[in-house]
Amino acid sequence: MREGTLDATSPTQFVEALGLHWESSGGTRMSGRVLGWLTISHPAEQTAAELAAVLSASKGSISTATRSLLQLGLIEKVSVPGERAVRFRIAPGAWRHALHVSIELARGYRQLAELGLAALPADSPADRERLREMHDVHAFLESEYPKLLERYDAWRAAKEDA
Repeated sequence: MREGTLDATSPTQFVEALGLHWESSGGTRMSGRVLGWLTISHPAEQTAAELAAVLSASKGSISTATRSLLQLGLIEKVSVPGERAVRFRIAPGAWRHALHVSIELARGYRQLAELGLAALPADSPADRERLREMHDVHAFLESEYPKLLERYDAWRAAKEDA
């Protein structure tokens, strides 16, 4: 997010800003809005109908957004005894989990680059260089993300102990 673009003086503005940021990262704005609302809502668990009402969205767009966020592991379904409707909430450790997803994405891109390098003839140096860069960036990320997770865990533990 560019400096100075966030103006969240209300919960609604925060939700909209998160939606725009999520969209700029390749997701859908609605998924970002759902994620934003679930981050700040009280109670933390919300039904699809509640999400649709507060976000002025259709049930279909809420369904698509929650399905996407469930697949990413950022939210989870919660069943409340006596209620028919499923509720959604931010999954515990959601943002830490997102870093695990990044590790898997880096691994996948590295492996794809290796396939490409194996398929290209040696006499294609320019083509191979583009793939080599793809490989090297993702091999680096794949090796560094776990260290970053360890540093985060230590930082978080120290912060909680303070």
